[in-house]
Amino acid sequence: MLYQFKDVWLVAGARTPFTDFNGSLKELSATDLAIVAAKGALSRSGIDPKLVDATIVGNVAQSSLDSYYLARHVALYSGVGIDKPALIVNRICCSGFEAVAQGAMAIQLGSASTVLAAGTESMSRTPVVAYGMRSGFRLGQVQFYDSLWETLRDSATDLPMGMTAENLARQYKISRDEVDDFAAESFARALKAQKDGFYDDEIVPVTREAHELSGYATRKITLPRGVESVGADDHVRPTSKEKLSALPPAFGGVQTAGNSSAIVDGAGAVMLVSGEVMRREGLKPLARIVSSAIAGVPPEIMGIGPAPAIREVAEGQGISVRDIGRFDINEAFGAQLLAVQRELDIDLARVNVNGGAIAIGHPLGATGIRCTLTAAREARRAGERYAVSSACAGGGQGMAILMEIV
Repeated sequence: MLYQFKDVWLVAGARTPFTDFNGSLKELSATDLAIVAAKGALSRSGIDPKLVDATIVGNVAQSSLDSYYLARHVALYSGVGIDKPALIVNRICCSGFEAVAQGAMAIQLGSASTVLAAGTESMSRTPVVAYGMRSGFRLGQVQFYDSLWETLRDSATDLPMGMTAENLARQYKISRDEVDDFAAESFARALKAQKDGFYDDEIVPVTREAHELSGYATRKITLPRGVESVGADDHVRPTSKEKLSALPPAFGGVQTAGNSSAIVDGAGAVMLVSGEVMRREGLKPLARIVSSAIAGVPPEIMGIGPAPAIREVAEGQGISVRDIGRFDINEAFGAQLLAVQRELDIDLARVNVNGGAIAIGHPLGATGIRCTLTAAREARRAGERYAVSSACAGGGQGMAILMEIV
């Protein structure tokens, strides 16, 4: 499925730091994380929140008691008008991309002219569950499940996501050594980007603060004792090939805890506007959203999903994959990313040049926002015309967004 857009613009974005599982952001709900990111994106865009026509938020796991209201609360506590609608979308790991795509569709159709698109995930607050308790259990049969762990297994294939990466490693003849090399490079690139300040213009710090809404309850940000502010991705660290090579296989093959995406908490948001709004308000865009594509692939090799999606957005624009100057493709697993790279025959020097999810982390619903914002910013910095953000999704899907830097 290919969607093409004529006059839709990405004008600004922001994200929270991505922090380790059960780390400094563990007490924040996905809603509160997204409010921080949304306020940051609105502030950086210079757009009055009251001009926002719709709020669309990608989120996968319901991680708080009020999670049904997540998108609506993100909108209201960010200052969006009470008469404007909000929507949660879930395309698993592609949920953030889906928020951007649906926002662009609304603008393309003329249903909206300004959209707040966000993505958020609290992996630390993913619940432990006991299905069936409402109707009771037989004696001795009460079962609790770690929903974070259990949902990483696709019941259709009875395979954990890591095994789908192992299937790709075998299909594309990818060695453990190659995967560890790639992971070490992801850490090195992210560390350099962090030291060079590349992410400083992307991250908004999370501080002890209150989000107020006149006439309604106040939402308070809670951080660990002694922590006043969290301002940097904390999974990014010096990581040598030797350290990675010493880790045991997680699924009996090439994938380990070190060369797979990090489990983190975080959120991001971007502002999308029509060309009319951009020109009227004098906004300076980061990129034009050209198109988005969603593709299906066999569930047992779900990680190859970005390949057909990227091909589709390139063909829709009448360009070659080789014409795309920068790619930000989610590193769900090292072997998965390398399989996509081989399938598309793209130069790794153009892929995730500021590091990827192995180093930075993969908060499911937020990843698409981060990849899209990072790809646009990096392509502009590098003087490239086209950029793509993309990811795979469990169950066998891939999504890509093509942007033009003008």
